[in-house]
Amino acid sequence: MSEELNVIVFPGGFNLPLWAGAQCGAFARQGLHVNLHFTTNSAQQLAGLARGDWEIGLTGFDNIVAYQEGQGEAVLAQAPDLFAFMGGDNAFLRLVVQPDIRSYEQLRGATLSVDALTTGFAFVLREMLARNGVPDAEMRFEPAGGVMQRFTALIAGRHAGTLLLTPFELLAQNSGLRVLQSAAEIIPRYQGICGVARRSWAKANAPTLVAFIRAYVAGLDWLYDRGNEAVARALLVENVKNLSTELASTTCSILVGEPGGFERKARLDRPGIAAVLELRRRYGLPRKALADARIYDDLAYYREAVPDA
Repeated sequence: MSEELNVIVFPGGFNLPLWAGAQCGAFARQGLHVNLHFTTNSAQQLAGLARGDWEIGLTGFDNIVAYQEGQGEAVLAQAPDLFAFMGGDNAFLRLVVQPDIRSYEQLRGATLSVDALTTGFAFVLREMLARNGVPDAEMRFEPAGGVMQRFTALIAGRHAGTLLLTPFELLAQNSGLRVLQSAAEIIPRYQGICGVARRSWAKANAPTLVAFIRAYVAGLDWLYDRGNEAVARALLVENVKNLSTELASTTCSILVGEPGGFERKARLDRPGIAAVLELRRRYGLPRKALADARIYDDLAYYREAVPDA
């Protein structure tokens, strides 16, 4: 009998390793049945994780730091004990804008949407603007929810631009919108999505967490086997709304590309974590020194699951 495991994620192609793990039987072999739940924004996701509504989440490393440091958007009823147990990717972030916008200069005074004002990659967007000569004081930021909600609002013309994650920038381009810049051009190393759980749950359910990590990494191994490309594309078409076969092929080339795709063994990226903390030191409120990067993760479960990584 399989153990039920509830995992909270944002909708999108970056869930491909989870779908791959189910497709190739990796979760079943570990005795797990994963129930995916889709969040509408990072505040809902992190508050629910802290309450124990779900056992595991896939979210930005920045969100973990924010809530552990009291800088999160949602007010929690309890002190969080969240930690990252594995890595994932660099978030595949692209700044997508309306078709008439061709430069950062044209964004001055415009409204850009974010997941939340203090989490959900908002600081990446502010850094991209700042490095291109557009200060916060000349911008308006509007919380609009997770990537699906921001994508829908952008298509409807409610904002000048937003950060989108693959494959939403491809869907946006297909609808006539413009990719202004990739975040990786500004921040080459950035820890994006990672696995998160409560320390108390992990301690009480260590074999389950280790099994999840093993299955997730097996899903990645399956994805990086080029013989599975056609099935991987089909999984994207099946699970991502309005994604054509052609766009699924492009999506696969980005998500399972080297360099720049999913971290092949789901390792955490230490330079990427340093970049997250630097942005949070600069933009997070209340101000925090964030001197010890290792307090936000515990790789003991990962090392047991993937001893050769």
